[in-house]
Amino acid sequence: MPNWPAEHEAARARAFAWTPAWVLAFVALWPWPGPAEGVLALGALAVLVQLALWAGKGRALPLDRGAFWLAAGVFAAYWLPELLSAPDALDRGRAWKEVVADLRYLPFLWGVAITLHSARGRAVVSTGLALLLAAWTLDALLQALTGTSPLFWSLDALRRLATGGGSCSAAEALAVDRLSGVFGPCNLKLGLVLASLSPFLLDAAWRRGARIGWGVAAVALGVAILLGGARAAWISYALVLAFTGWRVLGARRLLAFAAAGVVALGALYIASPQLQQRVARTALAFEAAGEGVDGALSGRARIWQGAACMVAAHPLNGVGVRGFREAWSQCDPAPAQAPAWGGGEAFHAHQLVLEVLSETGALGLLLWLAGAWLVWRSWRTATAAVRERAHPALLALAVTAFPLNTHLAFYSTFWGGLAMLLCGLYIGALKGREA
Repeated sequence: MPNWPAEHEAARARAFAWTPAWVLAFVALWPWPGPAEGVLALGALAVLVQLALWAGKGRALPLDRGAFWLAAGVFAAYWLPELLSAPDALDRGRAWKEVVADLRYLPFLWGVAITLHSARGRAVVSTGLALLLAAWTLDALLQALTGTSPLFWSLDALRRLATGGGSCSAAEALAVDRLSGVFGPCNLKLGLVLASLSPFLLDAAWRRGARIGWGVAAVALGVAILLGGARAAWISYALVLAFTGWRVLGARRLLAFAAAGVVALGALYIASPQLQQRVARTALAFEAAGEGVDGALSGRARIWQGAACMVAAHPLNGVGVRGFREAWSQCDPAPAQAPAWGGGEAFHAHQLVLEVLSETGALGLLLWLAGAWLVWRSWRTATAAVRERAHPALLALAVTAFPLNTHLAFYSTFWGGLAMLLCGLYIGALKGREA
């Protein structure tokens, strides 16, 4: 039996050797949401089958037992709220569909944790994420200079070749008012994705290029995120810079970097009409009238009032996951006014706490808080060395779910998958084997 651990680890490495490529392929395909979701689901199913075969042979878990249970706890905190909200949801068919579909996230979390179980897996995934983010950032900067995203142009050409139609209509391409990068003008998620994943690129740049590497990556990301136009991304990235800059530069150098950033921001503001429009819209919040605040928030103040109405009407378990649009007509505070977002009902609350409360009620919020406590407890009990390697994933998760910000829908396919990926990366990095 003395050689059993080494043999067990070798068997695990062979059985799950495909998982790093799976994780990176899932992220690389985000500009194509359909294929990305297919990769997630098929990979999760493969992980589940392999785990079943592994257990059938009487072998120990191919990941740390703590990682197994932490992943199960985080999954329960995400999935149980939608299960509890489904029986009396306003749109029961959609709610139950989400409940069943989101079961894929449990084997997905296990699979990502298995991927990062070994030092090699952690190195491959962290390097791959940093390279992907660097490529997307460089592509966005090229679009800012030339007006065309080379990566999106290439992907769109492949799509036209395969299907005969492009990713976006001509009207959508003309209407875009911000940098869209590899995601394209009809999928404006560039800034949000770059901000959420930025800790991985900044950490890699710091380890390979010290302060200069961190500074170059921080500036490049900052320009792309600012021109991406998503103000929620600006807040997320500011938090990332504050936390990583404090560790890399120290207080004095961070203040100097911030001062230089303000000067650069002024120059960028003068050079970019799109950035001027976003800043002008944000400045509406300083107007005394409520319409100014709502306009500055692109109609979100009105949406948040509607969410509060749903919470009051369904306090225990909400209106059901993805049922926000069904309840909107009854909770719209100004049904006679045209909405700031253009038209139609609101699809979700655009804020994590209000989304959870309105769609899953107080029960859902308590479960989410329990999940946050599990993550925090696992961090507090870890050693300093383990915290160091898990820091980028935890920071990415924290800024993505930062409650004093606006958000995409966490129970949607894309943003839910991104959030679960960050949870899996954190669990895998925290509970993986030592090198």
